[in-house]
Order: sequence, then C-alpha cells, then structure tokens
Amino acid sequence: MDSPTATGFLPVLCIDDRPQALELRKATLESHGYCVKLASGGYTAMKMLEQTPVAAVLLEYKMEGMDAEAVASHIKQRFPNLPIILLSAYSEMPERILWLVDEYVMKSEIPERLVRILARIIERTTQPPRLGPRSRERRQRNGAAA
Repeated sequence: MDSPTATGFLPVLCIDDRPQALELRKATLESHGYCVKLASGGYTAMKMLEQTPVAAVLLEYKMEGMDAEAVASHIKQRFPNLPIILLSAYSEMPERILWLVDEYVMKSEIPERLVRILARIIERTTQPPRLGPRSRERRQRNGAAA
C-alpha cells in the first residue's frame, strides 16, 4: 500500500490531554506515513477542525475538560462524515458513546491494529460508493440516452 501522505490523504487529528500519549501516537502514525495534527483537549480540537480538514479523528475517552462524548457529539453534528476512532484503556464503554464513534480500540492493543483500522476507515470514507448491477444498468441507460 502506498504511504497515506503520498496518496494525498488529509492529516489525522489526535485528541488527548496527555502530551506523552499524543507524542507516542504521533510517532507511531508518522512511521506509517500519516500526517498527524495534535490537540490537547476538546476545545482545541473543535477550533482545529473548523480551520483544517482532516481524514479522521483519534479520540481519547478519558480527558480533562470537555469529555469524549461531548467532543464526539459535536464532531458528528458539525462533520457527520468525519470518522472517529475512540481510544480507551477500558474494556467496557457506555453504549451512548459507541453510537457516536465509528470504531473503538483499546489502548492495550498493538499499535499496528490501530494503524490497520485507521487505514480501513480512511479508505472507506474516501472511496466513491461501489455501484451494484442495477445501478450500473441505470447509469448506462442514462448515459446512452444523453
């Protein structure tokens, strides 16, 4: 697979209130070719999202200030197609937050799993929808009639 930055992907936004965790996540993602933006909290992330388009958000569950549920809710209201990956040390998550995010990854899992999930989510959101047989027939009919 080509490097995500070489194929023109937007940066990934990582949100966490712990600087060491942000730097570690940034190093991991950059080693796989991703461009990474960092936000130390929900308010900072909201400002960044208004100014800079991103391909996906990695959101820490436990943070000081604006909690992850509020951040995810705001992102989905303002940017409904922006994928969110929730990161947590907890094995059980409240259903209400799982409805707001696209994926949930435990921080204890190997970083390569997070990278695979991120790649899959970005690919899914940047690829045009695949047409089924009936859609192709309609497109061909409409194209032939034009």
